[in-house]
Amino acid sequence: MRTGVIAKKVGMTRLFQEDGRHVPVTVLALEDCQVVSHRTAERDGYFALQVGSGEAKQKNVAKPQREHFAKAEVGLKRKVAEFRVESGEGLLPVGSTISADHFIAGQYVDITGHTQGKGFAGAMKRWGFGGLRASHGVSLSHRSHGSTGNRQDPGRVFKGKKMAGHMGDRQRTQQNLEIVRTDADRGLLFVKGSVPGSKNGWLLVRDAVKIPLPEGVPFPGAVIDHNAAKLEAEVAPVEVVETVVEQELEAAPVETTQESTPAEGAAPTGDDGKEG
Repeated sequence: MRTGVIAKKVGMTRLFQEDGRHVPVTVLALEDCQVVSHRTAERDGYFALQVGSGEAKQKNVAKPQREHFAKAEVGLKRKVAEFRVESGEGLLPVGSTISADHFIAGQYVDITGHTQGKGFAGAMKRWGFGGLRASHGVSLSHRSHGSTGNRQDPGRVFKGKKMAGHMGDRQRTQQNLEIVRTDADRGLLFVKGSVPGSKNGWLLVRDAVKIPLPEGVPFPGAVIDHNAAKLEAEVAPVEVVETVVEQELEAAPVETTQESTPAEGAAPTGDDGKEG
């Protein structure tokens, strides 16, 4: 069992396959998804990773949370979630950034999110009720849900009764969604089909529990090596300068100076330019 990631829903598009077919996909972005802390069996009774993603303003984070992020040497996170693992082998180092290569193309994942909120809705729209008869006897209550009680006993409405109320905005998990493609440079996941939630909503992406992992999946996970990125950033400007200098030297014109010598057989001349 590996850790999951926190992703943001960007939107939907389509990708063309090698055989010409196009596949509708949902684009998920990993916004600096980092490991914040560990849960161990010795201290907590189970193994898990606390992962944070997104960037939060300091005024929107309480002081205990700010100190918690500072201890892990990570930035202030907007979204935090916990993912369980089987043993200590599945723990990633605290402070490491999870890459999009944590998943591979062809792998199946389970995605958890909150569905789109629809606001207050009646019983017909919310639960699919048929409504009352559209005749003369029913006055201005054609779309009502009807009676809800059970006579004098018990004399009340049971909890959970299907009635009008807030529709949508429920936590749902979509299982067995295929990863079509990953982009580690931009931190993007392309998932086949739709996922719960609206744009810019936060999602939890885990390995599918009903389908075994394919070969080649990194364990315990794929992280971004910031030290290598820093070295590349430090070396790149030097290479650019050297290339520019070489191009300038090649493009610069070559100036040659040639002393004039008297032709053979010509008479010598004086300082005034007259023949001697």
